[in-house]
This record gives sequence, structure tokens and C-alpha cells, in this order.
Amino acid sequence: MNSYHLAIKDMPENMRPRERLIAAGEHSLNDTELLAIIIGNGTANLSALDLARHILAQHGSLRFLKEASLEELMEHQGIGPAKAANIKAAIEIGRRISLDVREKMTIKSPEDVKNMVMEDMRYLDREYFRVMYLDRKGGLLSMENVSVGGLHSALVHPREVFKPAIKKSAASVILIHNHPSGDPSPSKEDLELTTNLIAAGKQLGIEVLDHIVIGESTYCSMRSQQLIQF
Repeated sequence: MNSYHLAIKDMPENMRPRERLIAAGEHSLNDTELLAIIIGNGTANLSALDLARHILAQHGSLRFLKEASLEELMEHQGIGPAKAANIKAAIEIGRRISLDVREKMTIKSPEDVKNMVMEDMRYLDREYFRVMYLDRKGGLLSMENVSVGGLHSALVHPREVFKPAIKKSAASVILIHNHPSGDPSPSKEDLELTTNLIAAGKQLGIEVLDHIVIGESTYCSMRSQQLIQF
């Protein structure tokens, strides 16, 4: 029996990786969707998303995919020399960016956080929960989407917040999320979540410096407003 196959072009536009990237930005896509965009086209039996899913399943993650050779990538059905070269080139670009520490930004205040994320996050129609991972001098190691929720909430687990921190040897984190309503006032749930993440961070020796809530044209720093004991 033939397995059911849905090509990307047959999907609703809001589910297609390229269209989602254009509409909501690259941060809204997961690893499979990003890899599917790099692959471009699938085969008669597999969509680009299917190919990306199979490749990541075999290699574990984008991190380990970096170690795959062109020949190993081409062992996957539907991946020829051109697509394998695209994947290796994209990974190499990421590697070189990660090595370029000359422009590493130092986060010194809630205003620095606001300046980095306000224009991106103020217009999002879902709650995005992001985390800044910092070194011991406050240098920004990376900023990652941890969770994307509905209109009013983003579910977050401490494991999802601190696993990247451990991998990156981050000394501290800054929590960030947006309120699609435009009002940056923290909810009761926001305060409870922050308290739980602060406690989890203390267990791991990773300090939660602040939780910034982004609204329409303003923001709230929980530390500055002394809403929680950090």
C-alpha cells in the first residue's frame, strides 16, 4: 500500500516553511522546516519536509549534521550533489558566524534587551518565549525561541530553557516574551513561571537576570519593577 504523501505546495500557505518564514521570520521555524527550505524540492514520493525529517532523524540534530560528509548526505534518497552542497554551505555559514565574536553584544540593561527585540516582537500575533544566553561578562552567546504559544500564552518548561544554557556554558539568562494584546503588564502566570525558572536556575548555578515582557510600543522589566525577588 502506498503511504499518503502531501507535497508542500498542497499544504495551506500558513504551514509552508518558506511562507511562514516570510510572514513570521526565521525564528518561527523549527530545524526541520529550516532544513527543508535549504533542500528546496522533494522527490515524487517525499516532500522537502519529509527529506529534512529523515535526515535529522538519522543524524540526530543540526549540530551533528555538521559532521556529515557530502557522500553521507547523498546517501539519502532525493539528496544529490547540489542539495548536499547547499546543506554543507548553510552549515558552514552558521559555523563562521559562531566564530565571529568581534561583534558580540554585551547586555548591560533592560533597555539593551528592548532595543534588540522590540521591533521584531511587538507585532507578533502569538506569544513567543525567547531566552538570551549570556557569558560571565554579559556577552550575548545566543538568543533562541524556546516556545511559541497561542494568542494568550506560551507553554514553557525549565528543561527547554536551561538545556541550551548548559550546552553553551552560559552563566546567566534573560527571559523574554511578548504580549500580543499590546499590554506588557505581567500576568499572574507570568510571575509564577518566572519564580519557577529562577528557582530552577539556582539549582543549576545559572542566574536568571530578568524577565522582559514586550508590548505594543513599551515593555516591562520584572527586575526593574521589583515584581519578583531575583
